[in-house]
Amino acid sequence: MTTSGPILSLVGLTRRFGEIAAVDDIDLEILDGEFFTIVGPSGSGKSTLIRILAGLERVDSGAVLLRGRAITDVPANKRPTAMVFQSLALFNHKTVGENIEFAPKMRGVDPAARRARALELMDLVRLPEAYYARPVTRCSGGERQRVALARALASDPEILFFDEPLSAIDYRLRKMLEVELKDLHRETGKTFIYITHSLEEAMVMSDRIGIMRAGRLVQIGPPLEIYQQPRSRFVAEFMGEVNVLRASEFGVAGEGWLVVRPEQLRPLAPGEAADVVFEARIVNDYLLGSRKQFHARADERMLIGEIAVAAASVPGPGEPVRLGFDLGDAVRVAE
Repeated sequence: MTTSGPILSLVGLTRRFGEIAAVDDIDLEILDGEFFTIVGPSGSGKSTLIRILAGLERVDSGAVLLRGRAITDVPANKRPTAMVFQSLALFNHKTVGENIEFAPKMRGVDPAARRARALELMDLVRLPEAYYARPVTRCSGGERQRVALARALASDPEILFFDEPLSAIDYRLRKMLEVELKDLHRETGKTFIYITHSLEEAMVMSDRIGIMRAGRLVQIGPPLEIYQQPRSRFVAEFMGEVNVLRASEFGVAGEGWLVVRPEQLRPLAPGEAADVVFEARIVNDYLLGSRKQFHARADERMLIGEIAVAAASVPGPGEPVRLGFDLGDAVRVAE
């Protein structure tokens, strides 16, 4: 990621639908060349925001600046940007090559140059040259994703927008394409602005993540920073499974909550101490590859812990266990 300065600036951006502010007075700077991902629950406003940035949705107030120049009212086809939609929006009556060449053809690029560029982009997105004349209807889901990427890149945009492009494909293919998208971002050096409801996608690919709630960006930062230092209970819970405990219950003065990640809640050996200890009983456990997650009940409280499979074993379901964490491992957040 380059740090040469912002390529896109949002200033007081607002979009209302009746009484609802889908985008509510957002200020944001996205750096040239970064992979910026916006995540949030359904109805948080993330899709409306990306449509505004792509020129597909008007604003009620505020401005969008591209390298300092206002483009708020510039239509989508006049902006140096491209969009990859969730539906992909490919032309099913055309071949792979014809889909990729569509934008250059509309600009009057000659056929030989269009073909050369299409083949170059097919190589970049890992599509065999033999697919050039293949109808897109004969392509698999992953291949169609690659065609859509190549078509978006064919107009040589400064910014690529992605509206949940991997949400409709199976897990194994999605994981492969996450890696390929990150590789593509590095190879092209372009700015990627990505919308998803999947925290996992955001964590894998992004330079920075913006968490959206009720039309506002409530926290922005690198993935690890947001995971380790959430500013609110909402962000902490949205970023993954956590134990949320009222701070005052554990001798911590003032209002607020303690967020304890599952990996910080550990089974205690006989005689082992911790700042906070629970006498609990295992409800169930779940194998997660190299790690095992366990759920335990301490009185009315359900706790979630996680350990490496190679570590000391956890008692089985129904068995008692002492669990603990140290206050230095917890993060204190507001409501």
